[in-house]
Amino acid sequence: MGELVERVDEEDRVIGVVERGEAIRRRWLHRVATTVCRDPQGRVLVHRRPDADSRFPGLYDVMCGGAVEVGESYERAAERELAEELGVRATVRPVVRFLVRGAISPYWLALHEAVIGGAISADPREIAWHGWFTEAELAEAVKELSFVPDGQEAFRRYAEGPAPW
Repeated sequence: MGELVERVDEEDRVIGVVERGEAIRRRWLHRVATTVCRDPQGRVLVHRRPDADSRFPGLYDVMCGGAVEVGESYERAAERELAEELGVRATVRPVVRFLVRGAISPYWLALHEAVIGGAISADPREIAWHGWFTEAELAEAVKELSFVPDGQEAFRRYAEGPAPW
């Protein structure tokens, strides 16, 4: 059996438990938690997905994250994903939550922010490369590199600032 997630409705209310793969295939709403990471100087962490990844192989992204597990809060999922993907423990701050129609499947996305002050030990199965970008460097990178499409909308909403949950 694959990874279990909560299937949710248009109001983000739980209506069942399903395998994540089935939720994606059937385009059922489920929950995803992501985090934009900054260093103490305010730079944004940018990473490239592995070329063998099943979703958006080789594309760049500014968010780390993944599916929210059954019974897990968005915040806990975001913190767990940081530990799994980057090998760091960090407290996340909620920024915005919204419904994403998605390039692969629709989902509710909760976007968080965290400051990462220590060394990163990225899982190579999740992150092929990473680096810290200033806002100006990121603006140029978006013009030159291929970024995950859903991440571009999410980062725009992140830049607009916190929204009520």
